[in-house]
Formats: sequence, structure tokens, C-alpha cells
Amino acid sequence: MEQKNKGFIPVMLTPFKSNGDVDYDALTRLTEMYLQAGASGLFANCLSSEMFELTGEERLQVIKHVIKVANGAVPVVATGTFGGEISKQADFVKRIHDAGTAAVIAITSLLADQNESDELFNDRVFELIDQTSSIPLGFYECPVPYKRLLSPSQLNAFVATGRVIYHKDTCLDINQVIQKLEAEKINPAFGLYDAYMAHAVESLKAGSAGLSCIQGNFFPEMIVWLCNNYANPVLQQEVDMVQQFLIDNMDVMHNVYPVVAKYCLTKRGLKISTTTRREVGNFTSSVRSQIEHLFSDYTHLQNSVGIKNY
Repeated sequence: MEQKNKGFIPVMLTPFKSNGDVDYDALTRLTEMYLQAGASGLFANCLSSEMFELTGEERLQVIKHVIKVANGAVPVVATGTFGGEISKQADFVKRIHDAGTAAVIAITSLLADQNESDELFNDRVFELIDQTSSIPLGFYECPVPYKRLLSPSQLNAFVATGRVIYHKDTCLDINQVIQKLEAEKINPAFGLYDAYMAHAVESLKAGSAGLSCIQGNFFPEMIVWLCNNYANPVLQQEVDMVQQFLIDNMDVMHNVYPVVAKYCLTKRGLKISTTTRREVGNFTSSVRSQIEHLFSDYTHLQNSVGIKNY
């Protein structure tokens, strides 16, 4: 199978000042960091961005700021559905698109309650498509408020409308991912971006368009390197080392996230506060020590593999 170029799409953090306000200067630096690291797109206003803790206007302002800083260098996608009547969600999708996004992302768990059927969910998706004109759409299997996974047949049906071009997958099942990748045959413009780094290389080799993971908020250039080199026969030992690093450090990078990611970025020299609006647990001295150890291990890996800093 011909291997297309793969891309890293960061699930962007939102920097906050110590008083809880959005820190737009830090957001500029963060956006520039992703771009300099080689990101091929940006996912603003997602769970890592603490989107549920932002007001509607803050969501729009954050997205507009990211688009302004990116200045056309890469496409920006952003979440546009936050529950309620489909007409209400469609209106906000339009506002997000008008801000300059390349696609507006729908949260699967906000289109139907956990106890509601797939049939009802499907009806609401098609209703959203009908009410949002020609706006390019995507899906995000966000784990909050609950995780609602799309089946391969559902994804195929949505992609067949010609409107769905993006999917951030969180099923954690490589066999399901492989089945979902059949949607690319329906519309070559469609891309599936995998969030689960335990099978990152396998997913890329199977045909995923790229990776969209929280690990890129610690070490973005590592994820870019993996997207660029996953199939390079000369670097398979190094690719295996990176894949194993991601597996070994999965729990560390998820614990007290996104505080730990922001702290790790300060270790890299980025001026960003660890302040968050979400309650994610305590950033204890033990957790801090784990992240410092993680950073040290990454530095060793980086030198061994030859991953360059941005």
C-alpha cells in the first residue's frame, strides 16, 4: 500500500494566568511551539484545551487567536458542538467555521445521551449535517461526558455525505481502527487521526492520516518524528524505541493531566503557567518527580534516536 504523508495534529492546551484568565501571550508562544515542531495542523478548543471550562465567547476568542498566530501555515480545526437542540449546535458550528477553521468537530457524546440508540444518534448527525450548509465537519470520540464510539459502518455513512473529512479516534482498538480506515476509500479527503499511542506505529502503517495525542503536549517533535519515520526501514530500531517509550510512559503522562504537560513544557523553557480550570488531581511532589524523570528519559531517547528540538 502506498504510504501517504502523515501528520501530527496537537490537541492544544489552553494557557491560563494564575488568576484563571486565558493567557493569550502564552497561547501565542504555545501555538508557535507546535508549528516550529512540525505540526501539520492544530486542534484548538478540545478536551486538552479545557473546552468545557471555557465560556462560549472564550472558546471563540481562543480559536480566533490560534488561527491568527498560525496565519495560514497549517489548517485549524476546533470543536463546535456543546449539547442542546441540534439547531443550537448548528448555530455554534457556523460561528466556529466563520472564525476561519478548516473543519468543525462534533463531540459524539454530546449528540446523544448514553442511553440513547445509535439510530437516534445517526438521525441527529444527519440533521446537523443538513443544518450546517457546506461546512466541513469531523468527529471526536471525547471521553467526556462519556465516550461514545462510532462503528465503522456509522463512520462510512457519515463520510459518504461528502461533508465529514476528519475523525479523532479514541477506540483504543487497532482492529476497529483498521475497519474505520475503509472510509478513506469513500472520500480520499477524509483522514483518521489516532489518539492511542500504544499502537501508534501500527495505526500509521495501517493507513491512519496521522496522530492526535496528548503526548504531543509534552514532546511534539517526537510525534512529528514518528509520523515522518514510522515506515523508514533504516530507522526501525529507533522507531521501536520511540513506540516503547510511549507505551512505558502512558500512565505518567495521563496522571494529573494537563497540569503535568504544562509543567513538562516549562522544563523545555516554554513560559507557561501550570494553572488549570479543571479539577484533575493534586500535582504532588511525587508527581513532579515522575515528570522530571520522564523529561530526563526523553532527553536520553532524543539523543539516542536523533530527534531534533524545534
